[in-house]
Amino acid sequence: MALPLPPGLTPPEIAFLCEMELVTVIPRQRLEGLDLLGGNLRPLNPPHRTPLPLWLALLLKRQRRANMVPPPWLSQHSLEAILDYETEHDDVFSPPPRLPSAPSNNALAFSPPFLSSSTADAAADALPYHWLELGEMLLEAASDDFEDPDTMRKLLRGLREVRMAKLRKIVEKLDADGGVKMNGIGAMEIGEGRAFVGGVIDGLRKIAASREQQRKDRDRDEMENGFSGTADDDEMEMA
Repeated sequence: MALPLPPGLTPPEIAFLCEMELVTVIPRQRLEGLDLLGGNLRPLNPPHRTPLPLWLALLLKRQRRANMVPPPWLSQHSLEAILDYETEHDDVFSPPPRLPSAPSNNALAFSPPFLSSSTADAAADALPYHWLELGEMLLEAASDDFEDPDTMRKLLRGLREVRMAKLRKIVEKLDADGGVKMNGIGAMEIGEGRAFVGGVIDGLRKIAASREQQRKDRDRDEMENGFSGTADDDEMEMA
């Protein structure tokens, strides 16, 4: 009998989806174009930069057929600036990348991971949706393409700790009927915080339901005892 799976995506499943993110590579040899389910890939011609899905870029990197170009946000200067923002603002996350304008031909707009938020043309001041898992995979498979990979790992670890602490702090301020802004939160952060956030929300719902049941029981008891809440009743009780 199979064990029941937890709700939501598991970290390995989130990392699998992240592999569809587009990254930029510098090919080291000519490669013919490929016809993939996600679209056609043009031929690779060194030393011209080319955007590729992360899974293919990692494969070429392991075969020493291409080098990675880290996205602008995955640099020491950018991560330090984003970490400073996260530290100074306790109630909001750093702004996410700006979405492209909606197509005018009624076509569906792209969403992560089908955005250029991790290519060489990405914004340097915003973390994309798959920032954590993508950064870890790039640093693991292509550490030689970074100037100081150890510093990058420390900054990613610091960002992860600060943002998860902020998420727990924000969720603790929830009430049973309210909400919380989670703009800018990443996919892996949602996956890791799902159990905590869900537990808090379920607890708030139970508290609200208990209070509502107590109110109904009190109103029913008052009606059965003939209590109307008038001044005459107050005088009779005092007598």
